[in-house]
Amino acid sequence: MRIRLTRRLLGAACGAAILTCGFAPAAFAEADVQVAAPATAGVSAEGLARLDAEMQALVDQKKLAGATTLLARHGKVVHFQAYGVQDVTTGVPTTRETIYRIASMTKPITGVAMMILWEEGKWKLDDPVSKHIPEFEGLQVATAGGGTEAQAHPMTMRELMSHTAGFDVSAGYDDDGLQDGDLQAMIDKLARLPLAVQPGSDWRYGPSVNIQGYIVEKLSGQSLDQFFATRIFQPLKMDDTGFHVDEAKLSRVAGVHTYGEDGLIRTAGEVRPAPTRPPQFLSGSGGLFSTAEDYYRFAQMLLNGGELDGVRILKPETVELMRTNVLNEGVTVDLYGPSQDGVGFGMDFAVILDPEAAGTPQGENSFYWGGAFGTWFWIDPTYDLVFVGMIQNLRGSIPGAGTPPMREISPRLVYQALTE
Repeated sequence: MRIRLTRRLLGAACGAAILTCGFAPAAFAEADVQVAAPATAGVSAEGLARLDAEMQALVDQKKLAGATTLLARHGKVVHFQAYGVQDVTTGVPTTRETIYRIASMTKPITGVAMMILWEEGKWKLDDPVSKHIPEFEGLQVATAGGGTEAQAHPMTMRELMSHTAGFDVSAGYDDDGLQDGDLQAMIDKLARLPLAVQPGSDWRYGPSVNIQGYIVEKLSGQSLDQFFATRIFQPLKMDDTGFHVDEAKLSRVAGVHTYGEDGLIRTAGEVRPAPTRPPQFLSGSGGLFSTAEDYYRFAQMLLNGGELDGVRILKPETVELMRTNVLNEGVTVDLYGPSQDGVGFGMDFAVILDPEAAGTPQGENSFYWGGAFGTWFWIDPTYDLVFVGMIQNLRGSIPGAGTPPMREISPRLVYQALTE
């Protein structure tokens, strides 16, 4: 399936069928996209109307400044909607072409880059990380008494891909300036520090994917932005995704928001503006800007088993490996503190192993992640669907920090709308 935006007003036919097209009245002046009739993909128009109403209500209640959401099922986009404004200070409306800081939704893209190189035989899952980063040879592990000990086994690439290589959480490096410089400078700093835990023994959300970005550069001979562009973004026609934003597109970048003492949305003006040139530190963990449509194309490629529009990025068995849990027995995903029941972790993706235990309507084997500014997505091979959601809030992914629980609200509404 080929879906691209075009710069034309909505036609009368779509305007007469708001529920079928999935548009609210505010979207009539926006760019059009071919949106299939929901019934052709086993989705009810009434259910999508409830999704629209919920999203719009969050904007009207000043719980969100704006949002962009996209749902596709059986390879057909059945809902693609924009709500509210890009920035409460300017009042510029959100559109389907609004560009967002996707933060940690960069990680699955880095994971795909790594698996492209894995398919080429450049590395193996059980390789010691030090085979590809000699500076990590013989890294010690911190002990409770303030000393260090040897690694029980050399950390492996499989562990690096699943946040279990022994590195600490990101906050554990707040005083070390890991991103002050380039990727090589980060490696040099980490090489002087002990690991936080023994490899394979604990899941810690830290610098692992930035390290993967360094490995992509070393094994490919390209900078990370060049590899992403030539091997992923250009083949998938992800025209608005990158580590910087062209000056001509700056008006499309969403502002970052936060909450006042009254709990209502307001600007977070202290956030640095979007760069118009490639930054020195190319963060494979969280440096990309993108749109809902671009990220949908990436996600649909994965749901299709590594192919989109006749372009193959990965083999089906490689995608299956990425969404297969690789955590050791007893190791749990605990992004927000308590362990997340029913959830495992593959190659830069969380995986729903037991929907009931996870408390979600998402299908078994759904794989997903999100970003610090509140962007989120999931890919569900059981129900054959992709959902992408974009908002832009400080601490937007942290439960209880002010942002509505979008990752609970949207699955509830999406699966209620399925008719198959």
